[in-house]
Order: sequence, then structure tokens, then C-alpha cells
Amino acid sequence: MNSVLLDLKEHLHSHLQEIVRDRDPYLATAGHFFVQKYIYQQLEKYGIVESFDFTVRGKTHHNFILDLPGKQRGDRAPILIGAHYDTVPGTPGADDNATGVAVLLELAKIFASEPARYPLRLVAFDLEEYGLVGGSGASEYAAHLRQHHQPLRLMISLEMLGYCDRTPGSQQYPLPVLERLYPNCGDFIGLIGNLPTIPDLIRLSNSINKAGVSSRWLPIFNKGLIVPQTRLSDHAHFWDQGYPAIMITDTALLRNPHYHKASDTIETLNLDFLTGICYGLVQGLRYL
Repeated sequence: MNSVLLDLKEHLHSHLQEIVRDRDPYLATAGHFFVQKYIYQQLEKYGIVESFDFTVRGKTHHNFILDLPGKQRGDRAPILIGAHYDTVPGTPGADDNATGVAVLLELAKIFASEPARYPLRLVAFDLEEYGLVGGSGASEYAAHLRQHHQPLRLMISLEMLGYCDRTPGSQQYPLPVLERLYPNCGDFIGLIGNLPTIPDLIRLSNSINKAGVSSRWLPIFNKGLIVPQTRLSDHAHFWDQGYPAIMITDTALLRNPHYHKASDTIETLNLDFLTGICYGLVQGLRYL
């Protein structure tokens, strides 16, 4: 591993050490508040951070937003990249989703100094884990964007990026047909997007492959309703609002035995795998 990747790995690990803790917004409020402050302090190093506030079940929640300018001039719709920072009760949430937040924070650092072609909007979402039973940070924000007619070049959800298992049979699928099309080892990163994102799926997958991590992509029809497992993150709310959106994921419960458990710790992660994904994503975003 070269020095650039070693530095990136070290930075990601440093973020994980701060973020990995029980941070359920209702039952672990101290951890949740600590991580909110950490995210805000990291993002504000690179610009003005906006707090998008919303209320669910009588409690006010916060998404944190950093806008970074693009390299090319003109009024261009941004690429929104998001990761949720909350957990379910009783888990430190290393893979779910400290890995996504750690990558989000590194993207802020990298693209603040070397802008991408398009403007980037980096969003740390709250309340993803409760999104199936009520409002979430992503559902509220996607509806806000649509209500105000704000376009997006693309939305990317970073959802569990650090678990890798090269054991044959370690990868499960929700449909038998997918078992015949994709590997049976959980040693790849998945990119799942609605049909307008197919060119971006291909570009980003190729960039991650070039970074040394196996990447596979899957196009989805009809907002993913036929395969509900493809909707289990923030991107689905952007699909529902008609935006092009991609989830990047290690496939969560279809691979990771620590999903939503107290055992979801840093020690279970493959940091080389996570580093390669982050580096490949950086390279891919430069050319979208």
C-alpha cells in the first residue's frame, strides 16, 4: 500500500475511533450528541456548515450540510453525497454507518482542496434507522428539495462500506436470479442505482475496481419496490422524489453477521477494503 493510501487509511481509522459508539438519537443521547459535534467540527474546517432541522415524534433532529464548489464555472446542479450517523439501540455501529460517515468526512477534506467537476453537497443524515416507521433526515430533506424545485446531478448514499468476507458462501441475495449473476463471496462493494444512473454506476464501479477493490453494480426498476432490500438506506427517499440516486454498500445484513448487533465494532472491519473504496470513489467523482 502506497503512502497516499496509508495516510487515507489512517485518517479513516481516526474518524472511526471517534464515531463508533452507541448513538441512538432517543436511547443513547450522549453518544449521539458527541458524534453530532464531531461531524460538525470536522465539516466546518472546509466551509460553512448548514444545519437542516426537522421534527419527528416531538424531537428536533439535524442534518449537517457542507457545500463545496465545483471546478467548472456555471450554475450546475450538485452531486449530493450522504451518510447517516445514527444507530439502532445497543450497537456501536462501526460498519453501520460509521464507515459511511468516515468516508464522507474524508471526501470533504479532499474536495475542499481539489474541487471535483461538479459542486458537491455533503450531507450527514440523522434518523435513517427509524426511516421505515416515520420521517427520517433523508426523507425530510429529499421532500424539501423537491418542494423547492432544486435539481441534483446525482445523489449517492454511503451505507456500510467496511465489511469484507472472502469465504465461499458468505454472500447472500434476496432473489435466486441474483445468485447466478453475482459472486457468492462477500468480497466486493455493491453499487445500486435507478435507471438514470446507469452511466454513473459504470464509471464509479470501474474507478473502484481500478483502486483494487472488486465492485459490482445493479440497476433497479420501479424505485426498488420489487426488491425491498435495495431500499434500505437514504437513497430510496430520493428515488421516491424522482431523483437519480445510488447506494454504495457492502450489502449489510446479506453479508455482515454483526448487522444491528453490539458486535458491530471496528475490529470486525477490513480497513484496507474501506480505504480502497474511498480512494476509488474519489477518483470516480473527479470525472463524473
